[in-house]
Amino acid sequence: MKVLIIDDDPAICSMLKKVMEKNSWECIVAYDGLAGIDYLEKESFDLVFLDLNLPYKSGDSVLVKLRTFSDVPVIIISAKELVTTKVDLLKIGADDYVTKPFDIDELTARAEAVLRRNTPIKKETFAELRHGQLTLNREERRAVLNQQELQLTSTEFEILALLMLHPNKVFSKQNIFESVWQDLYRDDGHTINVHVSSLRTKLAAIAPESEYIETVWGVGYRLGRLES
Repeated sequence: MKVLIIDDDPAICSMLKKVMEKNSWECIVAYDGLAGIDYLEKESFDLVFLDLNLPYKSGDSVLVKLRTFSDVPVIIISAKELVTTKVDLLKIGADDYVTKPFDIDELTARAEAVLRRNTPIKKETFAELRHGQLTLNREERRAVLNQQELQLTSTEFEILALLMLHPNKVFSKQNIFESVWQDLYRDDGHTINVHVSSLRTKLAAIAPESEYIETVWGVGYRLGRLES
């Protein structure tokens, strides 16, 4: 695994690098936003840790730029605790958000969970899923709707795959969180809402006449029942 840390705090970078390398992950550090983008454009990474308050180019600007050419998983590490900040970052493509000061074991667990969600699976475990004009290839991690490729984050992809694997099941927010994040539910619902909203927006941009994700009020979400 190859990890990029983009943070201007040398102490945090040193600690993260030491822990990542202890787990046998290759680790590169960028101390400002421009250097981070430069690495991301030239090299391939499996995971990015991204601070918000960076010199030269802010973390949210780095994320927006990154999402124009890559779907590499991104975990935000920031001192900002506002829910609106977290929601906005999830909307523009972050996969997870950890507030400073953080527990290194929790951060490592979240990193492992994000990497699991982004790891290709074996062909025999429903590699290709179909629903109406929507196709998900889980081995290649590609989503195609009406012959147009969807640009999904790894989290959006896994939520959609979960619904398509169980087309008749209604998933609560807790069900989705524990299935996709592979962790105990500790969210207030904002994270799931934001990812589902973003997913719906991307689906509707290509197929506005079809509801691929249905809300079951008071319960959760399920795959939309399309008219034949």
